[in-house]
Amino acid sequence: MIPKPDGSQRPLGIPTIRDRVVQQACKIVIEPIFEANFLNSSFGFRPKRSAVQATIEVEASLVRNWWVIDADIQKYFDTIDHELLMKLVRKRVSDRRVLKMIRQWLMAGVVENGKFQPTKIGSPQGGVISPLLANIYLHVFDMYWQNKYQHLGRLIRYADDFVIICRYRIDAERALKAVTHIMKRLKLNLHPAKTKLVQMEKEGFDFLGFYFRKSHSEKTGKLVPYFWPSKKAMKSIRSKIRNLTTRQWYRLSLEEIVKNLNPAIRGWRNYFRAGNSTRKFQELDSYVLYRLFHFARKRGGNRGYLRIPDFQEMYLQCGIEHFYLPGGLTHST
Repeated sequence: MIPKPDGSQRPLGIPTIRDRVVQQACKIVIEPIFEANFLNSSFGFRPKRSAVQATIEVEASLVRNWWVIDADIQKYFDTIDHELLMKLVRKRVSDRRVLKMIRQWLMAGVVENGKFQPTKIGSPQGGVISPLLANIYLHVFDMYWQNKYQHLGRLIRYADDFVIICRYRIDAERALKAVTHIMKRLKLNLHPAKTKLVQMEKEGFDFLGFYFRKSHSEKTGKLVPYFWPSKKAMKSIRSKIRNLTTRQWYRLSLEEIVKNLNPAIRGWRNYFRAGNSTRKFQELDSYVLYRLFHFARKRGGNRGYLRIPDFQEMYLQCGIEHFYLPGGLTHST
C-alpha cells in the first residue's frame, strides 16, 4: 500500500520477475487486438499517444467552447468489476490460457499489514498489463460517448482522468447526467466532491499537471485558452529541488548536487514545455539559484559567508541546466 495525496491508501500489486515477463508477453499479443478498436478520445498508456497530446487537444477544443466537465472517477482501479472486465476481454480474446492468466492476475491480491488480502474487485496497480486492462474497461465509456452523446461535447481521456468540453451550459449539464448514467452501467461512481462544471470565462481547471484557463489575448483582446503548470505540479517540483539541496547533502560538492538536479529539471522541462510556461520556468530557475546559493553558503562554512561574485563564478561553471530555454517552448508566455 502507498499513500495517496488525499490521505487514503492505494494498493500496489508488484508482480514477480517471472510474472512481469509473462504479463509483457501477453500484452504484446493482445494489445494490438484492442488497439484496433480504441478511439481517438483515449490518450493514456497507448502506443504513439501521450499526455502532452491530450493537453494540446484540450487547448484546441477550448477555443470555441466555454464549459468543461472536470471529472474524477472515485477509486477507479479499486472498483473495476472483474466479471464485466473479463466479459469485455472475452469479446476479443478466445484463448482459454490467456483468459485464465488474466483472471489470476486480477485476483493476485495485496499484502496489507502483513496479511494477504485477495482482490475480489479492482485491478491492482503496478502490473505491466494493468493499464491495458484499465483502458479496455473504459473503452465502453468511450464508445457510449461517441455513439450517443458526442454532440454534447468533446471527450478527452487519459486513463481514468478525463474532461468533457462543451459549448453551452445546458450541454454540460446534460453531458454530466449522461456520464453519471454510463458510469453506473460500468459499476463506477464519479467523486461528488471532485467532479464539477467549470465556466471558462470565470475559472479554470487542472488536467494532467497543467492548469487551463481562458484569458484575454494581448494581441487581439479576445478570450483565448492558455495552459501552464498547475499549483500542484509547481509544489511538487519545488519540493524535489528542496529535497536535493538540504543539509543531508552537504558532504557533496556543488557539481555533484547539480548532477542530481539536472535529470529532474530536464524531465520536468521536457513535459511542461508544451504549455504557456515561460513565467513558471523563470520562477523555478530563480528558485534553483536561491537553493544552490543557500547550499554553497552553508556548505562553505566561514559562518555562512559567501561573496556574490564568487558564487556567480561557481554557478556558471557547475553545469546546471535551466527550466527556461529561449526558443525551447511550444507556446509563448
